[in-house]
Amino acid sequence: MPTHAEKRHLPYRPDELFGLVAGVEQYPQFLPWCKAARITKREGAVFYADLVIAFKVYRERFTSKVTLHPEERRIDVEYIDGPFRYLNNHWAFHQAEDGGCIVDFYVDFEFKSRVLQRLIGLLFNEAVRRMVAAFEARARQLYGGRDTTSKTLAVSSDLATSSR
Repeated sequence: MPTHAEKRHLPYRPDELFGLVAGVEQYPQFLPWCKAARITKREGAVFYADLVIAFKVYRERFTSKVTLHPEERRIDVEYIDGPFRYLNNHWAFHQAEDGGCIVDFYVDFEFKSRVLQRLIGLLFNEAVRRMVAAFEARARQLYGGRDTTSKTLAVSSDLATSSR
């Protein structure tokens, strides 16, 4: 079960980054391997999204339930259907003392397919690095460059397999 937890300081406001991550329909414009995204249903601060992820010969669609907590600047993603055995994903955006934002990101998942699980095991760290870089580049594009740079505060990745 690959897991990744990261705290990162970025020179953007928490509400800007919350909006960027909540804008799932825009993911295909900047997120590696995301070929399509659509919101299938909205219920207040909750929406259901279908994402199509493609890598080489693999193309998978999955559905998730996204719960927005704008007052807390937190986003929780719950897996509904697709190629995973499970997927847990959480984002939190905290105001930093310098006016920037501390992004707290967590993802934990396991594919149903052993082939896909082995493949992601080989590529996991690179995939996470590219996704983090893509979100940062999109923030720069949308909100402009800022005087301070991003900085990783804490990272934890685990590629251990589980029989969960």
